[in-house]
Amino acid sequence: MQGIKVFKNPSREEWRDITARMSVSDDEINGVVQEILRDVASGGDAALRDITLRIDGMWPDSLMVTEEEYVEAESLVSEQVKRAVDEARENVMRFHQAQSFEPIDVEIAQGIYCCQRAVAIDTVGLYVPGGSAPLFSTVIMLAVPARVAGCRRVVMCTPMRRDGKVAAEVLYTARRCGVDTVYKLGGAQAVAAMAYGTESVPRVDKIFGPGNRYVMKAKQLVSAVTAIDMPAGPSEVMVMADETAEPSFVAADMLSQAEHGADSQAVLVCNNELIAKAVAEEIARQKALLPRLEVVNKSLECARMVVFDDKEDMIDFANSYAAEHLIISMREPWNVAAHITAAGSIFVGNYSPESAGDYASGTNHTLPTSGWARSCSGVNLDSFVRKITYQELSPEGLNALSNTIMTMAEAEGLDAHANAVRVRLEKMKNNE
Repeated sequence: MQGIKVFKNPSREEWRDITARMSVSDDEINGVVQEILRDVASGGDAALRDITLRIDGMWPDSLMVTEEEYVEAESLVSEQVKRAVDEARENVMRFHQAQSFEPIDVEIAQGIYCCQRAVAIDTVGLYVPGGSAPLFSTVIMLAVPARVAGCRRVVMCTPMRRDGKVAAEVLYTARRCGVDTVYKLGGAQAVAAMAYGTESVPRVDKIFGPGNRYVMKAKQLVSAVTAIDMPAGPSEVMVMADETAEPSFVAADMLSQAEHGADSQAVLVCNNELIAKAVAEEIARQKALLPRLEVVNKSLECARMVVFDDKEDMIDFANSYAAEHLIISMREPWNVAAHITAAGSIFVGNYSPESAGDYASGTNHTLPTSGWARSCSGVNLDSFVRKITYQELSPEGLNALSNTIMTMAEAEGLDAHANAVRVRLEKMKNNE
């Protein structure tokens, strides 16, 4: 079917190979990224310059975006785009404000009081991919919840274009969403700069944002010295479809994913071959109209269509794949969604395109990829806070709990722990 691989009722033993993402040799990526991290950690700005010149063939006059560049960017962005940014920003803000963490205050027993408070991460670093498209939507998805959470400092790294500037839409959105400083820096070296700090780029407490496989590997490696949101690499979509699905919608969703990049993946899971054939025909028709046809064709080389006779197999396969984006175009889609246990974000029904979540419906589009949705959540308000617990025991509360504490401490051979209670009991007794 138009060159896309089709699988009919594959056995569960075959699922592992079918759900595998396209990948570069891990050894190759590790070696390149580790060298970049070492160089930036030891060489600071000079290393950033050498690496960027080697990879991109250019270095900006000013690594930090200047006020003049912000002013110029605002003048270049159309009023229509500005209105779109404002509406998307408002929707994302409303959804993330609704996630606000309520303090927990519990009196566990008389005289034993425990509570929990959310405290914003102080300094966060946002990575916004550049490449062939100005992903200013990612600025909204990262900067807005950072500000809702109350982070004191928000810095951003994003690659510059061939003219040495950052796309006007990206800079306008960064200023509109409260980013403090933007650096014209991309790739693994940008992640390294935020993780270790350089003369120009501050060390951050947590790094957020998607990127290619090198950026994702860099985030994983620097997680030993700074926190990261999640492994978020090349984007992916899975569409679950039955006879109630509209083939043109399904094809459009798969193509919207394919145009992200050559290493993006689109997967169709359906319940008969006629659907797969109709979608393939629509893909062939629609892709011919797209300007990024070369990228789309490359991405479609790793696309998959999987046909199952049984709906339960469709659901199990979807959970096995653990898609970043999962679109459910099936009869009773909410019932199907209730059985999905591994997905970054779910789009329910024929009129819920992935594009809505990518831009403006309110949910966050920074999501776990490559199967990490089995264990990781997408970016949300909690991503930008730490939760600190507190406890206060009155003398009466400590006395009531003392036997339990000392018994457990002594059983573990930690006598000093038991003694920390015992000395207080003796003090209390002496004060009677």
